[in-house]
Amino acid sequence: MAFSFLVPLFTGLLTGYLVKKTNDEIAYLGGVFAIISLILSLVLAPWQIQLMLLIIVLVSTKKLLSSKD
Repeated sequence: MAFSFLVPLFTGLLTGYLVKKTNDEIAYLGGVFAIISLILSLVLAPWQIQLMLLIIVLVSTKKLLSSKD
């Protein structure tokens, strides 16, 4: 399994952390870069990880929707 998807993931997480620490205009640019990096890491992730994330999202959404009744 190729782990090349981890590079944009960690880059996005690091950028997101730095954005939280600053309140300048560059923080908005960093936030956009972090979002793009996270989306890119999801696209590059192997299908096993994408499937696992999909199952987690579906289960958590089902729990959230059923708890509102």
